[in-house]
Amino acid sequence: MRMNGPQAPEGIDPKGIERWFLEHVEDVTLPLLFERISGGRSNLTFGVADAEGRRWVLRRPPLHSTLPSAHDMEREHRIQAALAVTPVPVPMMSGHCADESVSGAEFYVMERVDGLVVRDRASAVPLDESARRVASHDLIDILVALHNVDPDEVGLGDLARRDAYIERQLKRWHGQWTAQKTRDLPAMDEAHRLLAERVPPQGPARIVHGDYRLDNVLLSNTGKVRAVLDWELCTLGDPLADVGMLLVYWSEAEDTVDPLGDSATREPGFATRAELVDRYRAGTGIQADLDFYVAFAYWRLAAILEGVYARHIAGAYGEVDEEVQRYGEVVEALAAEAHCLLVR
Repeated sequence: MRMNGPQAPEGIDPKGIERWFLEHVEDVTLPLLFERISGGRSNLTFGVADAEGRRWVLRRPPLHSTLPSAHDMEREHRIQAALAVTPVPVPMMSGHCADESVSGAEFYVMERVDGLVVRDRASAVPLDESARRVASHDLIDILVALHNVDPDEVGLGDLARRDAYIERQLKRWHGQWTAQKTRDLPAMDEAHRLLAERVPPQGPARIVHGDYRLDNVLLSNTGKVRAVLDWELCTLGDPLADVGMLLVYWSEAEDTVDPLGDSATREPGFATRAELVDRYRAGTGIQADLDFYVAFAYWRLAAILEGVYARHIAGAYGEVDEEVQRYGEVVEALAAEAHCLLVR
């Protein structure tokens, strides 16, 4: 539902944003119409359309965020603007507004890219098996392109600290796990110990998306990736962390652990994990053993989901239902998978 004027979605000041558009965006015709697309505890995403039907997307932090650094709009804008000159498909940026008086928080505006978000089996139905194969290959080819980008050459060399990426991630998420865990899970503690002992030497730091997976891209009806989204966790570090995370989310029909619950990649036509790995190796020349990175991704995701689970059962998001209980079970399964990979 689109809304304007006094009925604009919470988090939008229509008059302030209209003034900003007139000053910063070409070919805009007032009034603007707004719709809430997604977001809640993460960054909020709004659709914006003008009187001529031109469309954009506006991103701003959550309404009641207590961690501004986790929702840095300028940083998201900067990363995607820098990648516009690379083969990585990202929406074109229209501008960033740091003045919170315009609409209550900083925000940035980008073009609206049409496309299909494929998360579960139902959302994969519009893609035939050929398109699913194309999506599998394109997803990997774009990850290869991202990891082949020299951060210095696109102006992102100072985006973050470059060294000891895995070590710092282990420290961060172990601290989160220790602070938020709802029960003891020996598999988590032992997996952390083994991961910390076996961190591989890090090669040249590259741009790490941080949450690269099928449902964080927009696809055409032929399976081509039209845009990569959700750059909130992007940093510099070990690119193989992205590969590990993609493989964890890439469930196959016979898997007993599915982080998404009903992953689209279980459907016929999607490539196998082995095929994804072969294509990534061919594109980058990286031949490192990926078991460590997959185990790390299982462990990291378990730590992240435990935090979500802990907040749910503490009442932060309302009633605890069956879906919330599933979070706890998934955490245990992910921890077990991480440990199993490290001891086999």
